[in-house]
Amino acid sequence: MCEDRRVQLPALPDLPAVSYVMPVLNEEGFLERAVRTILAQDYAGAKEIVLALGPSTDRSDAIAEALAEADPRVRLVGNPERDIPAGLNRAIEVSRHPIIVRVDAHSELTPDYTRLGVEILGREHAANVGGVMRAAGDGDVQRAIARGYNSPYGLGGGAYHGDSDAGEAESAYLGIFRREAIEAVGGYDREILRGEDWELNLRIRRAGGRVWFSPALGVTYWPRASFADLARQFFATGTWRAVLVRKYGRANPWRFFAPGTLVLGLAASALGLVLLVAGVLPWASGWPVLLVPMAAYLAGIGVAVARIPAQHSVRDRMLTAATLATMHLSWGAGFLRGIVFGGGRVFGRGRVVDRSRV
Repeated sequence: MCEDRRVQLPALPDLPAVSYVMPVLNEEGFLERAVRTILAQDYAGAKEIVLALGPSTDRSDAIAEALAEADPRVRLVGNPERDIPAGLNRAIEVSRHPIIVRVDAHSELTPDYTRLGVEILGREHAANVGGVMRAAGDGDVQRAIARGYNSPYGLGGGAYHGDSDAGEAESAYLGIFRREAIEAVGGYDREILRGEDWELNLRIRRAGGRVWFSPALGVTYWPRASFADLARQFFATGTWRAVLVRKYGRANPWRFFAPGTLVLGLAASALGLVLLVAGVLPWASGWPVLLVPMAAYLAGIGVAVARIPAQHSVRDRMLTAATLATMHLSWGAGFLRGIVFGGGRVFGRGRVVDRSRV
């Protein structure tokens, strides 16, 4: 890493060329649409997209090769390690342009994303610019999971999970970077397998770079489509957030600690309930206070569900409640695991391919 270097940003030329970088692993249901959406951006400057191909077990490589053969702006690079940070670094290394746009196969940019983002980079003299992540779904479960992502009760805290005012931010979803900023801090940390964007943006800010959020920029995100996949993803996310806490301490926002605290509180409530029902602890005492975390959490879930618009069915509300609980508890359990044992090889990359989007 080159964390001792300062971010120096020369003035941008008119319509600087743009390199999009995308790690790819088992994305056959999303890859072609994502690439075509990127190349269709209403940006007049030169564009290329570099796909970092991990060892997929589906048709992702064949789709990528066909895209590259059909359009010379699509370039391929291998990512045998399969990890996202390694793939992003490999794609950045072979890319050629001064603006780096980090994209994902399961995200779709609005048509004006690049044009507006480059304008904001220059106007705000920013090192990185990001916008709002708006989750979407096709089936009942995926739509409920998307509601969880979009709800302040699900992933509240980061500006990019809601329509906050434009301004400086701690991180950015995906991101439109100045190449100089990425190179100044040495790129993505290959040892941080999740939360790599937040960690990179932290180092950029520490090196004097400005990270900017703008609600004018929008990205549609297609989340996991099953609760099992969601639980694996959030367990891994919580685990690696704990690694960031172990590495950077007080630089982490307080919200990183909330899910782990919740899991500990609910565990205390569950144990207290068992002991009270079994008669080991008397009800006519102060011990029922152990039930407060569970009661407060259930009340919070109830408030979140009650705020869902009236047109949603009882099933939608139940699925949303299940989504929120899965997010919170999986994240919290992963966080506690990571605090004790570190990251290890926890990935949580399961994704069910939606054939309707191929």
